[in-house]
Amino acid sequence: MIKAIRGTRDLLPPETALWNFVEAAVRDVFRVYNFHEIRTPIFEETQLFARSVGEETDIVSKEMYTWEEGPDPETTLLGAWYDQRKPRYPGSLQRTTARQDLITIDISGGADTYLVELKLRPDAGVVDRLEARKRAWLAAHPGSKPPKLILAVPTWEEDRAKRIPLGEIILDSLSVNLAGEQSPQSLTLRPENTAGVVRAYIEHKLWDRGLNKLYYIGPQFRRERPQKGRYRQFYQIGAEIIGPPTAGSESPARDAELLELLATFLDRVGITDWTLQLNSIGCANDRAKYNDALRKALEPVVSKMCSDCQRRAVTNPLRVFDCKVPEDQPIIEKLPRISQFLDEPCRKHFEEVQGILKPVGVEFQLNDRLVRGLDYYTRTAFEFTHGALGAQNAILGGGRYDGLSESLGGPSAPGIGFAIGEDRLVMALKESAEAVQRKPDVYIAPLPGMNREAARLARELRHHDVITELGDENFRLKKSLETASKIGARFALVVGENEVKAGAFALKNLESGEQVSVPRSELAQKISELARKIQSGR
Repeated sequence: MIKAIRGTRDLLPPETALWNFVEAAVRDVFRVYNFHEIRTPIFEETQLFARSVGEETDIVSKEMYTWEEGPDPETTLLGAWYDQRKPRYPGSLQRTTARQDLITIDISGGADTYLVELKLRPDAGVVDRLEARKRAWLAAHPGSKPPKLILAVPTWEEDRAKRIPLGEIILDSLSVNLAGEQSPQSLTLRPENTAGVVRAYIEHKLWDRGLNKLYYIGPQFRRERPQKGRYRQFYQIGAEIIGPPTAGSESPARDAELLELLATFLDRVGITDWTLQLNSIGCANDRAKYNDALRKALEPVVSKMCSDCQRRAVTNPLRVFDCKVPEDQPIIEKLPRISQFLDEPCRKHFEEVQGILKPVGVEFQLNDRLVRGLDYYTRTAFEFTHGALGAQNAILGGGRYDGLSESLGGPSAPGIGFAIGEDRLVMALKESAEAVQRKPDVYIAPLPGMNREAARLARELRHHDVITELGDENFRLKKSLETASKIGARFALVVGENEVKAGAFALKNLESGEQVSVPRSELAQKISELARKIQSGR
Protein backbone atom coordinates (compact mmCIF):
# COMPACT_ATOMS: atom_id res chain seq x y z
CA MET A 1 0.00 0.00 0.00
CA ILE A 2 1.33 3.44 -0.93
CA LYS A 3 1.31 5.88 1.99
CA ALA A 4 2.06 9.58 2.44
CA ILE A 5 5.78 10.39 2.54
CA ARG A 6 7.28 10.57 6.03
CA GLY A 7 7.14 14.15 7.24
CA THR A 8 3.99 14.92 5.25
CA ARG A 9 0.35 14.33 6.10
CA ASP A 10 -3.19 14.52 4.81
CA LEU A 11 -5.44 17.16 6.34
CA LEU A 12 -8.91 15.67 6.60
CA PRO A 13 -12.35 16.82 7.74
CA PRO A 14 -13.24 17.85 10.40
CA GLU A 15 -9.68 19.17 11.02
CA THR A 16 -9.77 21.17 7.77
CA ALA A 17 -12.67 23.15 9.24
CA LEU A 18 -10.23 24.43 11.87
CA TRP A 19 -7.72 25.38 9.17
CA ASN A 20 -10.43 27.24 7.25
CA PHE A 21 -11.45 28.99 10.46
CA VAL A 22 -7.86 30.18 11.01
CA GLU A 23 -7.39 31.32 7.42
CA ALA A 24 -10.72 33.16 7.40
CA ALA A 25 -9.62 34.98 10.57
CA VAL A 26 -6.32 35.89 8.84
CA ARG A 27 -8.17 37.50 5.96
CA ASP A 28 -10.65 39.30 8.23
CA VAL A 29 -8.01 40.74 10.60
CA PHE A 30 -5.43 41.57 7.96
CA ARG A 31 -8.03 43.36 5.85
CA VAL A 32 -8.79 45.92 8.58
CA TYR A 33 -5.04 46.62 8.84
CA ASN A 34 -4.97 47.24 5.06
CA PHE A 35 -2.81 44.21 4.18
CA HIS A 36 -3.18 42.61 0.75
CA GLU A 37 -2.49 39.04 -0.32
CA ILE A 38 0.55 38.07 -2.42
CA ARG A 39 1.11 34.61 -3.94
CA THR A 40 4.63 33.71 -5.04
CA PRO A 41 5.84 30.46 -6.72
CA ILE A 42 6.57 27.51 -4.43
CA PHE A 43 10.02 27.12 -6.01
CA GLU A 44 12.68 29.72 -6.78
CA GLU A 45 16.30 29.87 -7.89
CA THR A 46 18.48 28.32 -5.20
CA GLN A 47 20.66 31.42 -5.03
CA LEU A 48 17.72 33.45 -3.74
CA PHE A 49 17.76 31.50 -0.48
CA ALA A 50 21.54 31.13 -0.32
CA ARG A 51 21.97 34.92 -0.54
CA SER A 52 19.07 35.89 1.73
CA VAL A 53 18.72 33.15 4.34
CA GLY A 54 22.48 32.51 4.51
CA GLU A 55 24.87 29.86 3.20
CA GLU A 56 25.78 28.71 6.73
CA THR A 57 22.24 28.36 8.06
CA ASP A 58 20.87 24.88 8.72
CA ILE A 59 18.10 25.64 6.21
CA VAL A 60 20.47 26.21 3.29
CA SER A 61 23.19 23.77 4.28
CA LYS A 62 20.98 20.84 5.35
CA GLU A 63 17.26 21.24 4.82
CA MET A 64 16.41 22.53 1.35
CA TYR A 65 14.82 20.43 -1.39
CA THR A 66 17.01 21.35 -4.35
CA TRP A 67 17.34 19.91 -7.84
CA GLU A 68 18.93 20.70 -11.16
CA GLU A 69 16.71 21.52 -14.09
CA GLY A 70 18.39 21.47 -17.46
CA PRO A 71 17.99 20.17 -20.95
CA ASP A 72 16.60 16.72 -21.76
CA PRO A 73 19.35 14.14 -21.11
CA GLU A 74 18.25 12.16 -24.19
CA THR A 75 19.38 15.03 -26.42
CA THR A 76 22.45 16.14 -24.45
CA LEU A 77 24.49 13.47 -22.70
CA LEU A 78 23.32 10.64 -24.92
CA GLY A 79 23.99 12.68 -28.05
CA ALA A 80 27.43 13.64 -26.75
CA TRP A 81 28.16 9.99 -25.97
CA TYR A 82 27.40 8.86 -29.51
CA ASP A 83 29.36 11.72 -31.08
CA GLN A 84 32.44 11.66 -28.86
CA ARG A 85 32.82 8.25 -27.20
CA LYS A 86 30.86 5.47 -28.89
CA PRO A 87 33.51 4.97 -31.60
CA ARG A 88 36.05 4.11 -28.85
CA TYR A 89 34.09 1.11 -27.64
CA PRO A 90 33.58 -1.78 -30.10
CA GLY A 91 30.43 -3.88 -29.79
CA SER A 92 26.71 -3.37 -30.09
CA LEU A 93 24.46 -1.22 -27.96
CA GLN A 94 22.22 -3.65 -26.07
CA ARG A 95 20.14 -1.46 -23.78
CA THR A 96 19.54 2.17 -22.91
CA THR A 97 17.30 3.52 -20.17
CA ALA A 98 16.51 7.13 -19.32
CA ARG A 99 15.14 8.39 -16.00
CA GLN A 100 15.31 12.06 -15.03
CA ASP A 101 18.98 13.01 -15.51
CA LEU A 102 20.21 9.39 -15.50
CA ILE A 103 20.99 7.30 -18.59
CA THR A 104 22.46 3.80 -18.51
CA ILE A 105 24.02 1.96 -21.45
CA ASP A 106 25.20 -1.63 -21.83
CA ILE A 107 27.66 -2.36 -24.66
CA SER A 108 28.94 -5.85 -25.43
CA GLY A 109 30.09 -7.93 -28.36
CA GLY A 110 33.73 -6.90 -28.50
CA ALA A 111 36.63 -7.97 -26.34
CA ASP A 112 35.14 -6.17 -23.37
CA THR A 113 31.73 -5.33 -21.99
CA TYR A 114 31.06 -1.81 -20.77
CA LEU A 115 28.41 -0.68 -18.31
CA VAL A 116 28.06 3.07 -18.70
CA GLU A 117 26.18 5.57 -16.58
CA LEU A 118 25.65 9.12 -17.86
CA LYS A 119 24.78 11.79 -15.29
CA LEU A 120 24.21 15.51 -15.69
CA ARG A 121 25.00 15.92 -11.98
CA PRO A 122 26.94 13.01 -10.43
CA ASP A 123 26.30 11.82 -6.90
CA ALA A 124 27.80 9.19 -4.61
CA GLY A 125 24.97 6.82 -5.50
CA VAL A 126 26.49 6.15 -8.92
CA VAL A 127 29.05 3.83 -7.32
CA ASP A 128 26.39 1.61 -5.77
CA ARG A 129 24.28 1.62 -8.94
CA LEU A 130 27.15 0.63 -11.21
CA GLU A 131 28.38 -2.03 -8.80
CA ALA A 132 24.85 -3.45 -8.57
CA ARG A 133 24.62 -3.56 -12.37
CA LYS A 134 27.99 -5.31 -12.47
CA ARG A 135 26.83 -7.98 -10.01
CA ALA A 136 23.63 -8.53 -11.96
CA TRP A 137 25.56 -8.82 -15.23
CA LEU A 138 28.00 -11.37 -13.76
CA ALA A 139 25.11 -13.42 -12.37
CA ALA A 140 23.56 -13.52 -15.83
CA HIS A 141 26.90 -14.36 -17.52
CA PRO A 142 28.69 -16.84 -15.19
CA GLY A 143 32.36 -17.40 -16.00
CA SER A 144 32.55 -14.28 -18.21
CA LYS A 145 35.16 -11.56 -17.97
CA PRO A 146 33.93 -8.81 -15.56
CA PRO A 147 32.56 -5.74 -17.35
CA LYS A 148 34.26 -2.37 -17.16
CA LEU A 149 32.35 0.43 -15.43
CA ILE A 150 32.24 3.97 -16.85
CA LEU A 151 30.77 7.16 -15.43
CA ALA A 152 30.27 9.86 -18.07
CA VAL A 153 29.56 13.44 -16.95
CA PRO A 154 29.62 16.93 -18.52
CA THR A 155 33.01 18.63 -18.30
CA TRP A 156 31.76 21.20 -15.77
CA GLU A 157 30.89 18.37 -13.33
CA GLU A 158 34.28 16.64 -13.58
CA ASP A 159 35.61 18.12 -10.33
CA ARG A 160 32.49 17.08 -8.45
CA ALA A 161 32.79 13.52 -9.82
CA LYS A 162 36.46 13.32 -8.79
CA ARG A 163 35.43 13.92 -5.18
CA ILE A 164 33.34 10.74 -5.27
CA PRO A 165 35.28 7.57 -4.31
CA LEU A 166 34.92 5.86 -7.69
CA GLY A 167 37.38 3.02 -7.11
CA GLU A 168 37.81 1.14 -10.43
CA ILE A 169 35.05 3.12 -12.17
CA ILE A 170 36.42 5.01 -15.19
CA LEU A 171 35.55 8.72 -15.22
CA ASP A 172 34.80 10.15 -18.67
CA SER A 173 33.93 13.84 -19.17
CA LEU A 174 31.93 14.94 -22.20
CA SER A 175 31.70 18.30 -23.92
CA VAL A 176 27.96 18.94 -23.90
CA ASN A 177 26.22 21.66 -25.88
CA LEU A 178 23.58 23.30 -23.69
CA ALA A 179 22.59 26.07 -26.08
CA GLY A 180 24.89 28.60 -24.44
CA GLU A 181 24.16 27.58 -20.84
CA GLN A 182 27.12 26.56 -18.71
CA SER A 183 25.17 24.30 -16.39
CA PRO A 184 21.63 23.27 -15.49
CA GLN A 185 19.60 25.71 -13.37
CA SER A 186 19.47 24.98 -9.64
CA LEU A 187 15.94 25.28 -8.22
CA THR A 188 14.66 24.92 -4.66
CA LEU A 189 11.26 24.40 -3.06
CA ARG A 190 10.79 27.44 -0.88
CA PRO A 191 11.83 26.81 2.76
CA GLU A 192 10.40 30.20 3.76
CA ASN A 193 8.54 32.99 1.99
CA THR A 194 10.14 36.33 2.89
CA ALA A 195 12.89 35.98 0.29
CA GLY A 196 10.31 35.28 -2.42
CA VAL A 197 8.25 38.31 -1.43
CA VAL A 198 11.31 40.58 -1.54
CA ARG A 199 12.29 39.06 -4.91
CA ALA A 200 8.80 39.95 -6.20
CA TYR A 201 9.11 43.44 -4.69
CA ILE A 202 12.31 44.03 -6.69
CA GLU A 203 11.20 42.31 -9.90
CA HIS A 204 7.89 44.20 -10.15
CA LYS A 205 9.24 47.53 -8.82
CA LEU A 206 6.70 47.62 -6.02
CA TRP A 207 8.47 50.63 -4.51
CA ASP A 208 6.43 52.69 -6.99
CA ARG A 209 3.42 51.88 -4.78
CA GLY A 210 5.04 53.34 -1.68
CA LEU A 211 4.57 51.27 1.48
CA ASN A 212 3.59 47.67 0.70
CA LYS A 213 1.66 45.68 3.33
CA LEU A 214 1.50 42.11 2.05
CA TYR A 215 0.46 38.75 3.50
CA TYR A 216 0.56 35.16 2.30
CA ILE A 217 -0.75 31.71 3.24
CA GLY A 218 0.85 28.61 1.76
CA PRO A 219 3.11 25.55 1.96
CA GLN A 220 6.85 25.63 2.63
CA PHE A 221 9.33 22.73 2.47
CA ARG A 222 12.27 21.70 4.65
CA ARG A 223 14.07 18.37 4.93
CA GLU A 224 14.28 18.22 8.71
CA ARG A 225 13.51 15.57 11.31
CA PRO A 226 9.73 15.37 11.69
CA GLN A 227 8.45 16.00 15.21
CA LYS A 228 5.27 17.12 16.91
CA GLY A 229 3.81 20.01 14.94
CA ARG A 230 6.74 20.09 12.47
CA TYR A 231 6.54 18.57 9.01
CA ARG A 232 8.64 18.51 5.86
CA GLN A 233 5.76 20.08 3.99
CA PHE A 234 4.39 22.64 6.41
CA TYR A 235 2.20 25.70 6.11
CA GLN A 236 2.94 29.29 7.00
CA ILE A 237 0.91 32.43 7.41
CA GLY A 238 3.11 35.46 7.03
CA ALA A 239 3.14 39.18 6.36
CA GLU A 240 5.67 41.78 5.29
CA ILE A 241 5.70 45.57 5.51
CA ILE A 242 8.25 46.79 2.98
CA GLY A 243 8.94 49.90 0.94
CA PRO A 244 11.33 52.79 0.36
CA PRO A 245 12.55 54.73 3.43
CA THR A 246 10.60 57.78 2.21
CA ALA A 247 7.38 55.77 2.72
CA GLY A 248 8.16 55.27 6.41
CA SER A 249 9.11 51.63 6.11
CA GLU A 250 11.89 51.85 8.72
CA SER A 251 9.73 53.59 11.31
CA PRO A 252 9.34 51.88 14.71
CA ALA A 253 5.63 52.56 14.27
CA ARG A 254 5.57 49.85 11.59
CA ASP A 255 7.14 47.34 14.01
CA ALA A 256 4.56 48.14 16.68
CA GLU A 257 1.69 48.01 14.19
CA LEU A 258 2.70 44.51 13.08
CA LEU A 259 3.01 43.29 16.66
CA GLU A 260 -0.38 44.77 17.55
CA LEU A 261 -1.89 43.06 14.49
CA LEU A 262 -0.53 39.72 15.70
CA ALA A 263 -1.93 40.22 19.19
CA THR A 264 -5.33 40.97 17.66
CA PHE A 265 -5.17 37.92 15.41
CA LEU A 266 -4.18 35.50 18.18
CA ASP A 267 -6.97 36.82 20.38
CA ARG A 268 -9.42 36.46 17.49
CA VAL A 269 -8.70 32.76 16.98
CA GLY A 270 -8.89 32.02 20.70
CA ILE A 271 -5.23 31.98 21.76
CA THR A 272 -5.31 34.48 24.60
CA ASP A 273 -2.53 33.21 26.90
CA TRP A 274 0.33 34.04 24.54
CA THR A 275 3.59 35.74 25.55
CA LEU A 276 5.40 38.22 23.32
CA GLN A 277 9.21 37.95 23.60
CA LEU A 278 10.98 41.05 22.29
CA ASN A 279 14.60 41.96 21.53
CA SER A 280 16.73 44.11 19.25
CA ILE A 281 19.67 42.53 17.41
CA GLY A 282 20.92 45.88 16.15
CA CYS A 283 22.29 46.92 12.77
CA ALA A 284 25.10 45.38 10.74
CA ASN A 285 27.79 47.35 12.61
CA ASP A 286 26.39 46.28 15.98
CA ARG A 287 26.29 42.68 14.83
CA ALA A 288 29.94 42.78 13.68
CA LYS A 289 31.14 44.07 17.06
CA TYR A 290 28.96 41.61 18.89
CA ASN A 291 30.12 38.67 16.77
CA ASP A 292 33.75 39.52 17.63
CA ALA A 293 32.90 39.59 21.33
CA LEU A 294 31.02 36.31 21.06
CA ARG A 295 33.88 34.56 19.29
CA LYS A 296 36.29 35.61 22.04
CA ALA A 297 33.87 34.49 24.74
CA LEU A 298 33.29 31.16 23.03
CA GLU A 299 36.94 30.27 22.40
CA PRO A 300 37.66 28.76 25.84
CA VAL A 301 34.30 26.93 26.18
CA VAL A 302 33.12 25.93 22.70
CA SER A 303 34.87 22.55 22.85
CA LYS A 304 32.43 21.59 25.62
CA MET A 305 29.39 22.40 23.47
CA CYS A 306 27.45 20.39 20.89
CA SER A 307 28.80 19.91 17.36
CA ASP A 308 26.29 22.42 15.90
CA CYS A 309 27.46 25.10 18.32
CA GLN A 310 31.10 24.36 17.51
CA ARG A 311 30.33 24.94 13.84
CA ARG A 312 28.22 28.04 14.53
CA ALA A 313 30.97 29.54 16.67
CA VAL A 314 33.09 29.74 13.53
CA THR A 315 30.52 30.53 10.83
CA ASN A 316 27.96 32.68 12.68
CA PRO A 317 28.33 32.80 16.47
CA LEU A 318 25.04 34.62 16.96
CA ARG A 319 23.27 31.36 16.13
CA VAL A 320 24.67 29.73 19.25
CA PHE A 321 21.61 31.25 20.93
CA ASP A 322 19.39 29.00 18.78
CA CYS A 323 20.81 25.95 20.57
CA LYS A 324 18.26 23.84 22.47
CA VAL A 325 20.73 21.29 23.93
CA PRO A 326 20.18 21.40 27.74
CA GLU A 327 23.86 20.82 28.57
CA ASP A 328 24.86 23.92 26.57
CA GLN A 329 22.48 26.32 28.32
CA PRO A 330 24.70 27.18 31.35
CA ILE A 331 27.49 28.16 28.94
CA ILE A 332 25.14 30.21 26.74
CA GLU A 333 23.71 31.96 29.80
CA LYS A 334 27.13 33.48 30.57
CA LEU A 335 27.79 34.82 27.04
CA PRO A 336 27.65 38.57 26.28
CA ARG A 337 24.28 39.99 25.21
CA ILE A 338 23.53 42.00 22.06
CA SER A 339 21.83 44.71 24.14
CA GLN A 340 25.27 45.75 25.36
CA PHE A 341 26.39 46.53 21.79
CA LEU A 342 23.49 48.54 20.30
CA ASP A 343 24.40 51.94 18.87
CA GLU A 344 22.29 54.97 19.76
CA PRO A 345 19.93 54.92 16.71
CA CYS A 346 19.16 51.22 17.26
CA ARG A 347 18.61 51.76 20.97
CA LYS A 348 16.20 54.64 20.33
CA HIS A 349 14.37 52.64 17.65
CA PHE A 350 13.82 49.78 20.07
CA GLU A 351 12.69 52.10 22.88
CA GLU A 352 10.15 53.71 20.55
CA VAL A 353 8.72 50.30 19.57
CA GLN A 354 8.19 49.54 23.25
CA GLY A 355 6.77 53.02 23.83
CA ILE A 356 4.04 52.47 21.20
CA LEU A 357 3.14 48.96 22.36
CA LYS A 358 2.43 50.01 25.95
CA PRO A 359 -0.45 52.48 25.32
CA VAL A 360 -2.17 50.11 22.85
CA GLY A 361 -2.17 47.39 25.50
CA VAL A 362 0.18 44.85 23.95
CA GLU A 363 2.17 43.29 26.78
CA PHE A 364 5.69 41.99 26.14
CA GLN A 365 8.77 40.58 27.82
CA LEU A 366 12.29 41.69 26.94
CA ASN A 367 14.50 38.73 26.09
CA ASP A 368 18.07 39.61 25.17
CA ARG A 369 18.82 35.96 24.30
CA LEU A 370 16.29 36.04 21.48
CA VAL A 371 17.82 36.00 18.00
CA ARG A 372 16.29 35.07 14.67
CA GLY A 373 17.77 32.17 12.73
CA LEU A 374 18.16 33.83 9.32
CA ASP A 375 20.93 36.15 8.15
CA TYR A 376 18.75 38.96 6.92
CA TYR A 377 17.30 40.07 10.29
CA THR A 378 18.21 43.42 11.89
CA ARG A 379 16.97 45.46 14.83
CA THR A 380 13.56 44.30 16.16
CA ALA A 381 13.27 40.54 16.67
CA PHE A 382 10.26 38.87 18.29
CA GLU A 383 8.50 35.61 19.07
CA PHE A 384 5.04 34.81 20.36
CA THR A 385 5.12 31.71 22.58
CA HIS A 386 2.34 29.50 23.92
CA GLY A 387 2.54 26.97 26.75
CA ALA A 388 0.35 24.37 24.99
CA LEU A 389 3.20 23.60 22.59
CA GLY A 390 5.62 22.31 25.22
CA ALA A 391 9.37 22.95 25.16
CA GLN A 392 9.34 24.06 21.51
CA ASN A 393 6.75 26.69 22.40
CA ALA A 394 7.24 29.36 19.70
CA ILE A 395 4.01 29.79 17.78
CA LEU A 396 5.34 32.50 15.45
CA GLY A 397 8.35 34.72 15.00
CA GLY A 398 9.75 37.48 12.89
CA GLY A 399 11.74 40.67 12.79
CA ARG A 400 13.10 43.55 10.81
CA TYR A 401 15.29 43.02 7.70
CA ASP A 402 16.41 46.46 6.52
CA GLY A 403 19.21 45.28 4.19
CA LEU A 404 17.63 42.27 2.49
CA SER A 405 16.55 44.06 -0.68
CA GLU A 406 20.07 45.42 -1.30
CA SER A 407 21.60 41.96 -0.78
CA LEU A 408 19.36 40.69 -3.59
CA GLY A 409 20.29 43.50 -5.97
CA GLY A 410 17.36 45.80 -5.22
CA PRO A 411 17.10 49.34 -3.86
CA SER A 412 16.98 50.24 -0.19
CA ALA A 413 13.72 48.81 1.15
CA PRO A 414 13.57 48.52 4.94
CA GLY A 415 11.02 45.95 6.03
CA ILE A 416 9.62 43.90 8.86
CA GLY A 417 7.72 40.63 8.74
CA PHE A 418 6.74 37.45 10.50
CA ALA A 419 5.76 33.86 9.81
CA ILE A 420 3.28 31.71 11.72
CA GLY A 421 3.64 27.96 11.58
CA GLU A 422 0.02 27.17 10.79
CA ASP A 423 0.43 23.50 11.78
CA ARG A 424 1.53 24.50 15.28
CA LEU A 425 -1.03 27.31 15.50
CA VAL A 426 -3.85 24.84 14.90
CA MET A 427 -2.37 22.56 17.60
CA ALA A 428 -2.52 25.41 20.10
CA LEU A 429 -6.15 26.32 19.52
CA LYS A 430 -8.48 25.67 22.39
CA GLU A 431 -11.48 25.12 20.13
CA SER A 432 -11.75 21.64 18.64
CA ALA A 433 -12.25 21.03 14.95
CA GLU A 434 -15.82 19.87 15.66
CA ALA A 435 -16.60 23.17 17.38
CA VAL A 436 -15.85 25.27 14.31
CA GLN A 437 -17.10 22.89 11.64
CA ARG A 438 -20.52 23.93 10.37
CA LYS A 439 -22.74 20.86 10.29
CA PRO A 440 -25.60 20.39 7.78
CA ASP A 441 -28.69 22.46 8.55
CA VAL A 442 -30.99 19.88 7.02
CA TYR A 443 -30.98 16.33 5.69
CA ILE A 444 -33.48 15.65 2.90
CA ALA A 445 -34.98 12.16 3.12
CA PRO A 446 -36.74 11.27 -0.14
CA LEU A 447 -39.34 8.51 -0.09
CA PRO A 448 -39.43 5.95 -2.97
CA GLY A 449 -39.65 7.63 -6.38
CA MET A 450 -38.82 11.08 -4.98
CA ASN A 451 -35.11 11.54 -5.87
CA ARG A 452 -35.88 14.09 -8.60
CA GLU A 453 -38.21 16.18 -6.43
CA ALA A 454 -35.71 15.98 -3.54
CA ALA A 455 -32.90 17.23 -5.78
CA ARG A 456 -35.06 20.21 -6.87
CA LEU A 457 -35.82 21.05 -3.26
CA ALA A 458 -32.15 20.73 -2.26
CA ARG A 459 -31.18 23.17 -5.00
CA GLU A 460 -33.73 25.71 -3.75
CA LEU A 461 -32.45 25.49 -0.17
CA ARG A 462 -28.78 25.67 -1.14
CA HIS A 463 -29.56 28.77 -3.19
CA HIS A 464 -30.54 30.39 0.13
CA ASP A 465 -27.26 29.29 1.82
CA VAL A 466 -28.88 26.44 3.73
CA ILE A 467 -26.31 23.63 4.18
CA THR A 468 -28.15 20.64 2.77
CA GLU A 469 -27.29 16.94 2.65
CA LEU A 470 -29.29 14.94 0.12
CA GLY A 471 -30.34 11.37 0.87
CA ASP A 472 -31.50 8.64 -1.51
CA GLU A 473 -34.93 7.19 -2.27
CA ASN A 474 -33.55 3.67 -1.85
CA PHE A 475 -33.00 4.26 1.89
CA ARG A 476 -35.78 3.33 4.28
CA LEU A 477 -37.00 6.34 6.24
CA LYS A 478 -35.52 4.93 9.46
CA LYS A 479 -32.08 4.64 7.85
CA SER A 480 -32.36 8.18 6.45
CA LEU A 481 -33.10 9.59 9.91
CA GLU A 482 -30.24 7.60 11.44
CA THR A 483 -27.87 8.93 8.75
CA ALA A 484 -29.09 12.49 9.38
CA SER A 485 -28.31 12.16 13.10
CA LYS A 486 -24.92 10.55 12.42
CA ILE A 487 -23.67 13.45 10.28
CA GLY A 488 -24.93 16.02 12.81
CA ALA A 489 -27.77 17.55 10.77
CA ARG A 490 -30.12 19.73 12.82
CA PHE A 491 -33.25 18.87 10.87
CA ALA A 492 -34.61 16.16 8.62
CA LEU A 493 -36.99 16.99 5.78
CA VAL A 494 -39.19 14.18 4.45
CA VAL A 495 -40.03 14.41 0.74
CA GLY A 496 -42.91 12.18 -0.37
CA GLU A 497 -45.54 12.34 -3.08
CA ASN A 498 -48.17 13.78 -0.69
CA GLU A 499 -45.79 16.49 0.53
CA VAL A 500 -44.95 17.55 -3.02
CA LYS A 501 -48.63 17.76 -4.01
CA ALA A 502 -49.52 19.70 -0.87
CA GLY A 503 -46.55 22.06 -1.24
CA ALA A 504 -45.69 21.57 2.45
CA PHE A 505 -43.09 19.35 4.08
CA ALA A 506 -42.54 17.71 7.45
CA LEU A 507 -39.52 19.31 9.13
CA LYS A 508 -38.22 17.30 12.10
CA ASN A 509 -35.89 18.64 14.81
CA LEU A 510 -33.51 15.71 15.26
CA GLU A 511 -32.52 16.73 18.79
CA SER A 512 -35.94 17.37 20.31
CA GLY A 513 -38.00 15.13 18.02
CA GLU A 514 -40.46 17.99 17.41
CA GLN A 515 -41.95 17.98 13.90
CA VAL A 516 -43.77 20.77 12.08
CA SER A 517 -45.25 21.17 8.61
CA VAL A 518 -43.74 24.06 6.65
CA PRO A 519 -44.89 25.48 3.27
CA ARG A 520 -42.33 25.06 0.52
CA SER A 521 -41.97 28.82 0.02
CA GLU A 522 -41.08 29.31 3.69
CA LEU A 523 -38.71 26.36 4.15
CA ALA A 524 -35.38 28.16 3.71
CA GLN A 525 -36.38 31.01 6.03
CA LYS A 526 -37.81 28.64 8.66
CA ILE A 527 -34.75 26.35 8.70
CA SER A 528 -32.37 29.31 8.99
CA GLU A 529 -34.45 30.87 11.75
CA LEU A 530 -34.64 27.66 13.81
CA ALA A 531 -30.91 26.97 13.27
CA ARG A 532 -30.03 30.42 14.63
CA LYS A 533 -32.14 29.80 17.72
CA ILE A 534 -30.42 26.48 18.34
CA GLN A 535 -27.01 28.09 17.80
CA SER A 536 -27.75 30.82 20.32
CA GLY A 537 -29.12 28.33 22.86
CA ARG A 538 -32.67 29.68 22.90
